[in-house]
Amino acid sequence: MASFSNTDTGDKPSGPYYNKNVDNDVPLKEKVETLTKFVSSRKFGMMTTRDPSSGKLVSRCMAIAGKEGSGIDLVFTTNTESHKTDEVKADEHTNVSFYDGSGQWASFAGNTSIETSRDVVKQYYSPALKAWLGDLGDGKHDGSENDPRIGVLRMKTSSVTYAVTNQTVVGRMAEVAKGALTGDAAQVQKLRELGEGEVQQWRSSGP
Repeated sequence: MASFSNTDTGDKPSGPYYNKNVDNDVPLKEKVETLTKFVSSRKFGMMTTRDPSSGKLVSRCMAIAGKEGSGIDLVFTTNTESHKTDEVKADEHTNVSFYDGSGQWASFAGNTSIETSRDVVKQYYSPALKAWLGDLGDGKHDGSENDPRIGVLRMKTSSVTYAVTNQTVVGRMAEVAKGALTGDAAQVQKLRELGEGEVQQWRSSGP
């Protein structure tokens, strides 16, 4: 696959920030538990899918309904009559990202399936869904767990990249200011990656 380059840095790293912050030399258990702790602290994530008619990437805010695969796979409830289900049916490749005000973030890549089984829906149903779907007054589409409009999106994760920090805001600002003055890349986060093999290993080792 062709790559893009706009300059030649010789034997020097072109992305010193990445080299300074990457932190993959930790046990898999620590990697995943830190990730799931961060995600659990976020109520909403941004789900990105592809519009089959235009090819454009589309993102929308989604509330996490649960986790599977020992915490590595994400579950969301959805209105099956929305555009997002059309997009997932046409292309199951999905990204879900999370962010907080301190600059911590996580990006999940994976494949998403649509589940309409009532047993699955009831497992993840929340009465709060009534506020989003409404009651159409026909005795069927009432926002209850039996409403056929309610489905579940199961995202089976293939890989994750995330960044967390234990520095204070003041500490991060000081590190950035120092980097701006000296030209030395700032060290403000622990940047970690979970490859497909690690994700499969974690999923298979769970209960």
